[in-house]
Amino acid sequence: MARFKKTIFQKLVVVFIGLLVLSYVVTGGFLYYFLNGFVTKQETETLVESAENIRDFFYKYYLPNKNNKLVQEIFRQTLEMYSVSSNSIIWIVDYTGHILISVSNDDQINNVLKQYIDDSGYPKLPDIRQYIRVMNNGGKIRTETGNFFGFFNNEPFKKYGSSWLTIQMPFDVIPINGREQTIAAVYLHTPVPAIQKVRTSVFSLFLISGGVAISLAIILVYIFSIRFTRPLKQINNAAKIIAGGDFQKRLVVSSQDEIGQLAESFNNMVEDLQRLEELRRGFIANVSHELRTPMTSIRGFIEGILDGTIPPEKQRGYLTIVRDETNRLNRLVNDLLDLARMESGELTLSMKPFDINELIRICVIKLETLITSKNLQIEANFDVDSMMVLADKDSIERVIINLLHNAVKFSNENGKIIVETAKNKEKVFISVKDNGIGIDSDDKKRIWDRFYKSDKSRGKDKTGTGLGLAIVKNILTEHKQDILLESDVGKGTKFTFTLDYYKSHIED
Repeated sequence: MARFKKTIFQKLVVVFIGLLVLSYVVTGGFLYYFLNGFVTKQETETLVESAENIRDFFYKYYLPNKNNKLVQEIFRQTLEMYSVSSNSIIWIVDYTGHILISVSNDDQINNVLKQYIDDSGYPKLPDIRQYIRVMNNGGKIRTETGNFFGFFNNEPFKKYGSSWLTIQMPFDVIPINGREQTIAAVYLHTPVPAIQKVRTSVFSLFLISGGVAISLAIILVYIFSIRFTRPLKQINNAAKIIAGGDFQKRLVVSSQDEIGQLAESFNNMVEDLQRLEELRRGFIANVSHELRTPMTSIRGFIEGILDGTIPPEKQRGYLTIVRDETNRLNRLVNDLLDLARMESGELTLSMKPFDINELIRICVIKLETLITSKNLQIEANFDVDSMMVLADKDSIERVIINLLHNAVKFSNENGKIIVETAKNKEKVFISVKDNGIGIDSDDKKRIWDRFYKSDKSRGKDKTGTGLGLAIVKNILTEHKQDILLESDVGKGTKFTFTLDYYKSHIED
């Protein structure tokens, strides 16, 4: 059984079939229980209705003409008709317990009564309880279920069963010995097994129809379970393939339900994993390249100095190159560590108000040597002299330095760089714009990736690490701010980022 429930498909089939069978058994139990009461009630109502009709006929036709043999014959035929229609034995019993008239479709039952005939010439019920209760019941109908105080334990009643339903309806009530008594009553007896037979017939139809319904339900459940679990199997198989390193596998699920949404999410996850895997491989390749190139240069120059290939008068120049490459490696390692801290959430921001315009001026001064080396013009367009923002000053300084450095690096000689700050509602927009070589559409999509450099970048400057814009993006993300890029090839590039405006008490 444990093995049978191993897969989701098998579990679904077992659960659905179990629920069907349980529902079928519970419904069948309630039906069987209520059918017994319902059929008995229906049979009781039928007997009572027959007894009322017999009583009416007795008063209207028989009693006024009881000496007329034709009327007597018609009355007896009427009793026989009701006996057949209600499947019952009918007696007319007087207050002394004598059975004046007995009607049954079984001659053996009529013969049994002959042994109870007394001096009156009529059979008398042997147990006083069989008639005294209805006679002294104030004209009310009595209903009893059982063997009628042992009467139906005799042959030939046993073949009908030991339990009988008896309806006793009094004809009339008159004062006898100072109290009201019934002078006669009509008795209708029907065997309970005959009633139960109706219940059994109905229940048999329920069993047959239920069995057919369950069979069809099992087939439908089987088909539904296959269709339900097929996408899950596809997802499972695809996951195994992807776990093996093949990220080309995709799911094709047309349904719009939760399974379809799961498949779509799975495909998105695979695309993200594929992109991350490409980034990982690119990262390793770029790190290897960025480390190998300066290390190869450093080793070559040092070996040249040690083995005498480089003469003493040139060694200082080559050592200067070694120092620059070492500084580049140091910057690369520091940038990698900073980027790793940012991406892991370890960057702690110290949010304080400061003047962004003043910070920009400081950054321009720090890059003055680089700016003047290319004879660049710096234009500052500030809405106001002092623009207060709320941010981590050191991190934002790094953002501005990186953006200015990129603008200088990609600007042509005698070019122009424009720095602007402007307030819009609760945000301050800071932009750095150059009129340099620009960025093409393919490069725009990847400039935020680590180590990504366009071919133009590699041609213009070999000192960059390719991590500057990735660091800028992460810093602004930590600040929950945005950065936008506008660029046209040959016309220049503009970076615009936002910061939260700080409203001082003086302004209030």
